[in-house]
Amino acid sequence: MQPRFVGRLGVADAVTAANAALGFVAVVAATVDVALAARLVLLAAIADGLDGVLARKYGGTPAGEHLDSLADVASFSVAPAFLVAVVARNAWGFESAWGVVALAACALFVAAGVVRLGLYTAYDTGNDHTEGVPTTLAATLLAAGVLAGVGHPRIVVAALAVLTLLMVSRITYPDLYSRDALAMGAVQAAAVLAPTLGPRLFPRALLAWATAYLLLAPRFYWRGEGKRS
Repeated sequence: MQPRFVGRLGVADAVTAANAALGFVAVVAATVDVALAARLVLLAAIADGLDGVLARKYGGTPAGEHLDSLADVASFSVAPAFLVAVVARNAWGFESAWGVVALAACALFVAAGVVRLGLYTAYDTGNDHTEGVPTTLAATLLAAGVLAGVGHPRIVVAALAVLTLLMVSRITYPDLYSRDALAMGAVQAAAVLAPTLGPRLFPRALLAWATAYLLLAPRFYWRGEGKRS
């Protein structure tokens, strides 16, 4: 007897499922090596971009957008939150006041990610923009920060808290042009493959790029007739 998904899912959906699996592996890896977990989160972000490319080339399925949001919960909500929780635990333990605050912040990050992805699936699919910081961007910022050497636990937890608020904000973010998404994917791949090359060149470049998009895209990145005032 064939599995139920045979004939119902496409190649893009297979990549989406791989994205979710990478999120789980990142969680496990965080218990051993935080930097490795960060690299796996970035690898999941590459898979997240690839499934969109494949869906446009070969066609999507009715389940695709739902699978994408479910996978993103694992890779860009749970995995980065767990990564930050490990950083906090290593610094303070969970018995201290700072550890409890960090754990609560990580839990809120996951909750905000779930809400943001649910709202995206319900209201933003098919648009060229979305409200709130995308979970992929939030996870990329946290992972790139860790690989770039931004390892002070208070900075990492504070960044996570800010991104939590931004994910459920009404700030509107335009989708990346295909060429820009491809370029960012290339930098993400370089950060995964050579995170320590030079003075952490690729992670720092990725962190700068993602931060620029976070801060500037709502005002300056709009395309043509879609531009907001």
